[in-house]
Amino acid sequence: MPLDAIPVVVINTSENSLAADSGLSGNAPVLLREIAALAQRLLASDESSAIDLRALPLTPADLDWLRETLGQGQVVATLDAEGESTLSETVCPGVWWVTHHNEQGAVASEFIEVTYVPELLKAHPDDVKIGLEHLELLISDLS
Repeated sequence: MPLDAIPVVVINTSENSLAADSGLSGNAPVLLREIAALAQRLLASDESSAIDLRALPLTPADLDWLRETLGQGQVVATLDAEGESTLSETVCPGVWWVTHHNEQGAVASEFIEVTYVPELLKAHPDDVKIGLEHLELLISDLS
């Protein structure tokens, strides 16, 4: 029997049809499971992790689904250094959505960080030293 004589039937289940119609690739739920594994690792070993969302085959619909699913937590920090960076804790403490914009406002990078506190929010020892010097000046002015 020649190949062109073999009948081919395409079956669309409602789930597959919904994913196709909504622009979802199916990768976001897999990523959600990976985030959960990274949270387990954080708790077990204090090891922080980051997932580069721009390096993954995610559609805009996947990113929207993931953002909606993870939700907005109680902590949001905005930094302004060569473009704005926003670090938003999700409703899952320890899971942060981090977005960096360039100076023109376009998204330059986007990450999910699984950590107690994002590294970008931690004060650098040199900055703490400068802060201490400022405090000492303030104290000396009190005398």
